[in-house]
Parts: sequence; structure tokens; C-alpha cells
Amino acid sequence: MIRPGNGQTLCVVVCGAGPASQVGVLINLAQTAGWSVRVIATPAAVGFLDVEALAVQCGSEIRSDYRPAGASGPRSSQADALIVAPATYNTINKLAFGINDTYALNVVAEAIGRGTPVVILPFVNSALAARRPFMLAVESLRVEGVRVLLGPGQWLPHPPGTGEQQLAEFPWHTAWTAALSASSGPVP
Repeated sequence: MIRPGNGQTLCVVVCGAGPASQVGVLINLAQTAGWSVRVIATPAAVGFLDVEALAVQCGSEIRSDYRPAGASGPRSSQADALIVAPATYNTINKLAFGINDTYALNVVAEAIGRGTPVVILPFVNSALAARRPFMLAVESLRVEGVRVLLGPGQWLPHPPGTGEQQLAEFPWHTAWTAALSASSGPVP
């Protein structure tokens, strides 16, 4: 359901991980605060989503690829804030190391370069989170001003094979609050 906006737009980049099917929770939080929401799905995320229902909820198409030549519309990287959630190991590593091989990565990379507030809420197991490349990626993104919600009081990696048991605890509200704070918007 579209609610009247306050002129601010949130871009949500959804990756292919368990909580992706619940992204409507985050959309609702933003819309309740009067924000418009655009959703970008990584190619892997599309299979997790009810794309039609989300398009109705947002009032705009759910994008997962570049526009065809000659097509126009608002640029997702020009949002007032951007949240990547659930963010996968692969997406976090690629983003930090400058790999821009999908539309979703392009949108986030441009937003970081523009100085748009970017919040990343990972959904990564503890074995992957313990890897040096991942730790370096998180550190690199934080140096660039990206708020990575990883650690005590934010989101802690789960043991391998237990992701399904973590879905109900995924902190969508924490990501929304961090995006509001970073964009200087009023925190509800």
C-alpha cells in the first residue's frame, strides 16, 4: 500500500537470503514514516520475492536489471537513504572490493560515491563472517562511511545451517532506524 510521502525516498536492495521474503516489513516501516520506497533485487533475490505484491506495496516495479536503452525513470541511486538487507557474504565482498557486475551492486556503489546514507544489514553465517576477506570488506565499507550493522546489539552471524531459525529475529527495524538516523530524518 502506498502512503503519502514526505518527499523522501528509501531504496532497498534485497539479496538472495532467507529474510528476503519478509522485506515487506521494512517497506512498511518506511511507508508508515511517510517515505516512498523503491526496491532493487539482486538476480539471486528474485526467487525469494513475491515481486508482484511488492510492486503493489511500493507503487513501482521491482527492478533487478538495467533499463533497456531509451527507457527512463527515477534513478535508484538518487534516494535519500539506501538499505541493503538481507546482505549476503557475496554482495558485501563484491561491493567492498569494487566489483560492479549487477544492477543492484551498481546502485549501491553509486549511492556510496554520492554520499547517500547507506546501511547494510548482513545475513551471513559465522563461518563465512570469520573469513578474512569478509572482515576486510566490512572494515573497508565502514571506512567509506557505510553503516554495517554487524556486531553486538545489531546483528550477529548465526552458526552454519541455522539460518532458517534466525528469520523471525531479523532486525528490520534496526536497519530502518539506522537509515533514518544517517539521513537526519525524524526517528519515530
